Amino acid sequence: MAGASLLALIDDISLLLDDVSVMTKVAAKKTAGVLGDDLALNAEQVTGVKPDRELPVVWAVAKGSLVNKMILVPAALVINELAPWLVTPLLMLGGLFLCFEGAEKVIHKFWPHLLAHDDEHEARRAANIDENIDLVEYEKQKIKGAIRTDFILSAEIIVITLGTTVGASLLNSALVLSIVAVGITIGVYGLVAGIVKIDDVGLHLLKKPDATKQKIGEFLLSAAPKLMKFLSIAGTLAMFLVGGGILVHGIGYLHHTVEDIAHLTGVFSGLSSALINAVIGFAVGALLLFVIGGIQKLRE
Repeated sequence: MAGASLLALIDDISLLLDDVSVMTKVAAKKTAGVLGDDLALNAEQVTGVKPDRELPVVWAVAKGSLVNKMILVPAALVINELAPWLVTPLLMLGGLFLCFEGAEKVIHKFWPHLLAHDDEHEARRAANIDENIDLVEYEKQKIKGAIRTDFILSAEIIVITLGTTVGASLLNSALVLSIVAVGITIGVYGLVAGIVKIDDVGLHLLKKPDATKQKIGEFLLSAAPKLMKFLSIAGTLAMFLVGGGILVHGIGYLHHTVEDIAHLTGVFSGLSSALINAVIGFAVGALLLFVIGGIQKLRE
């Protein structure tokens, strides 16, 4: 009798793991696009940090990301059980934040004269130029900003994952969310750490006597700054793609309008839809930036 009970328990555990495995695979596929944006954004966040501080910064952000997910996973389960209608409004707020952050980066880069004098940006620029300035506070700000951005992207990933567990038990949902949360954190920040240290690998290979290794080292050294610049651009674009996408999907009429326009481009409908989302994201972010800036001026 005891043996039969043990076999039944093992069978139940096996079925549970099978269900969790299937749902986890589906969630991984559905979140793949957001993961690419997450990677680009987080690699972009460490640009401007001194080379010997890159890994400590990545590690600090990774720990913050784990804390984010320790908050988000239980919160998502509770909200889904008690108030599922809250999920979309919360995501919309996150989308607005991403659009605002992206617009601030773009406008400060290309049209700084449109904005009021920003002491924080001037301080950061001075910190990058002057080697004698203590960058501890600058690093803290970079880490805080990266963790805030990670929170929004992680929230979207958690919500998408939650959507793949519809009809599943609370235990199954919790297991799938936990596996995805830990997996994406390790994967994304492991890749970020590798990307930011490409130049160090190149320098190491350049010192080797082997000619092939030296050529690879030269290639990596020349490619590293270009890759980081690309990731910086891709990371900012990702803010509009993800933020704009969240806003568009959250407004039914706007979502259908964008889809109808995108379908006119035929095989390029997916790309067109993404680009429209990005344009809407930038427009909304820029509007928010100027509105908040105007309110701040009035309060001074």
